Amino acid sequence: MTAFNIKVVSDAVCPWCYVGHRQLQQAIKLWHAKHPESKDTFQIEFFPYQLMPEFPRGSGTSMDKNTMYKAKFGAAQRQLGIQRLTAVGTPLGINFRWGGNVGNTRDSHRLIELAKRYGSEVEKKTVEGLFSAYFENEKDITKYEVLGEVATSAGIPEGDFKKAIVESDEYGVQVDKASAGARETGIDGVPSFTLQDRFQLSGAREPEAFLSLLERAKQME
Repeated sequence: MTAFNIKVVSDAVCPWCYVGHRQLQQAIKLWHAKHPESKDTFQIEFFPYQLMPEFPRGSGTSMDKNTMYKAKFGAAQRQLGIQRLTAVGTPLGINFRWGGNVGNTRDSHRLIELAKRYGSEVEKKTVEGLFSAYFENEKDITKYEVLGEVATSAGIPEGDFKKAIVESDEYGVQVDKASAGARETGIDGVPSFTLQDRFQLSGAREPEAFLSLLERAKQME
């Protein structure tokens, strides 16, 4: 039996992080289908990376995402990006929508850190809830109201959410250090995947790429 540990560095407003997450989940399903008798386990841990740390912090401090991305990349490049992501995301079950607001993701990362208190399944549900809220439901994940909805759906007690996220800056320093640390180690884009603290993949990849890396790691035990 192999206990696979996968560390994922990502940001909730990164569309390729959502794509990469779904591709990794598919790879794990392929692994179990390929090795039906194995008792291999998978532990996935999520670590913060802020794509826009310069944005103001706080609930509701956001701006229209289309305005921001068109200003950053230009209208034509923005449209090409939308077309590409739609083509990649649809087969993975991601219904990308492109309206809504974008802002600082520090609070969403604090929420993920809070979710870790309740186990890996709650952590995973929180990450997926943030992705879905932002990319599929056009919600503003800088707002405490939206973060609270994600937390409740993932199984985080309302009182704990309010105490840690709304009424304090719990996990804030931890998020800041981890995000800065990721950049210091050479990560300059997300998603980034590290398997067994040894093998690394950068960017969204086809499930077969993850599967190949899992096979390699198992062979080298």
